[in-house]
Order: sequence, then structure tokens, then C-alpha cells
Amino acid sequence: MKPLDPQQQQARVWFETLRDRICAEFEAIEREAGSDATFDYTAWNRESDGAQPGEGGGGVRGVMKGKIFEKVGVNVSTVGGAFSPEFAKTIHGADDNPEFFATGISLVAHMANPHVPAVHMNTRFLVTTKRWFGGGADLNPPIPYEEDTGFFHETLKAACDAHDPDHYPRFKKWADDYFYIPHRKVHRGVGGIFYDHLDCLDDAGFDANFAFTRAVGEAFLAAFPPIVRRRMGMKWTEEDKARQLEWRGRYAEFNLVYDRGTLFGLRTGGNIDAILMSLPPLATWS
Repeated sequence: MKPLDPQQQQARVWFETLRDRICAEFEAIEREAGSDATFDYTAWNRESDGAQPGEGGGGVRGVMKGKIFEKVGVNVSTVGGAFSPEFAKTIHGADDNPEFFATGISLVAHMANPHVPAVHMNTRFLVTTKRWFGGGADLNPPIPYEEDTGFFHETLKAACDAHDPDHYPRFKKWADDYFYIPHRKVHRGVGGIFYDHLDCLDDAGFDANFAFTRAVGEAFLAAFPPIVRRRMGMKWTEEDKARQLEWRGRYAEFNLVYDRGTLFGLRTGGNIDAILMSLPPLATWS
């Protein structure tokens, strides 16, 4: 992979730093519950396009299985190479030149207690003939609570409003439209925000969009852990667990059929275990 330029390096360092902070917070929650669970990290190299191991970049897959987090994955990756001609046509700025660079963080948490919502978050920086940021976060409760949903959205809205008052309504709608399961005719969860193609036309554009992307990461840290702590001690029934497992089946359907990140990882030679870490440990279909 080519040496990183200053913007690529800044983005990579941020995503890896955010990973460290999120994992530390999740491990702290486990300790509060009397668990000694910690993340297990596995490094991987991207092997594609005929490149030697490591030449296409790689990443680190982090997974923890504990008392509160039944399965949580927090991955970071920095990869580069060339898209296949067919796939390049679907990627912003890759029509005429298939070379690309991508760095980002991706997180999915499946919780042991059905009252604690699952959650997804990812943010990324991509370079083709264009440069842009994308990402978002969304809450996925098997048993929704208006208090949790409101707090999650209010925190994301505050982060958006500090940068552009049009961001939240636009990106909330984008999430509502994107995290929808057409064949079930239901949304995947209670939403959040989703954004893509925040183009960095110059240094000022990079600085503004990078600042917003950092704000999304900070908002996630401010929003999700308090919800976990609020719900993780609640009693649950077998009916609650059955509801959670059936809901997880729908989550798996979305990620395998519609999710862009899954497709991007599979089409660019990513690590299979890292790509599919979003799948729940247990699920049912009835």
C-alpha cells in the first residue's frame, strides 16, 4: 500500500484512538457487572489484487464476549488497492480510476439482556479520485424504551446541530430509509443517523467533515454506555429472550442481504471474520 498522506494518517489515528476508548469503556461496564471479560484482538492483512501479505493494508478485529456484552466486535482497518472494474462503477469517484484507500472503524454490539439494545456504529474515510467521509450510528432494541430512543437521538442531534442544522433531519431520514428490511416491511431498529459522500474538496472541507465525523464518534460514546448501564440489571423472562432472538434473525437478514459495509468488505478482500462479526451469536427464525 502506498505511504499515507497527512489526511489519511490523521483519519487512521483517530479511528484507532476511538477504538481504544470504546473498548476501554465496554470493558469497564463488564467490570461493573463483576465480569473480567476483555477484548481479544486479532490482526489481519488484506490479500487481494495479487499483492503480497501486508501490501494491501489490513486491520485489527476486536471481539469480547462477556456478562453484559454477549458479543461485541470493534474493528479498525486501513486498506488500499484497486476495485474490480465492475465494482468500481458502484463506488463514488472510482469510475475512471479503480484505485482506492479506505480507513475506518466498525462496531456492532449484541447484548445478553433483551432489555439492553444492540447497537451499530461506523465511520470511515475513503479516497478514490474523490475524498469523503461517511458513517453513522443506529440503535436496535428488541424491547424499545422511549427514554432510550429519545436520549440516543437527542445526543446525535446535538452533535449534528453543532456543525450544520440541516445534518440531523437529513441524516436521520437517510438512516430511516437505509436501515429498512424491504422483504419484512419493517425498520431494523429505532434509527439514528447515516451519512455518506461528505466530499472533501479542499483542506477546509476535510477539516470540517473530519470534525463532524469525530463528533459522531464522541456522541456514540456519550449516548450508548449510559443506556447500557440503565438497562443491564433489569430482570428478563424467557419470552423476552425469545423476542430478542427472533429480532436478531431480522438483524442478520439485513446485514447479509442489504448492508453496504458487508458488500464492500467482501468485494475488497477484507477479513471474513471481521466482516461478519456483525452477526449475532444466537438467533432464531420462526
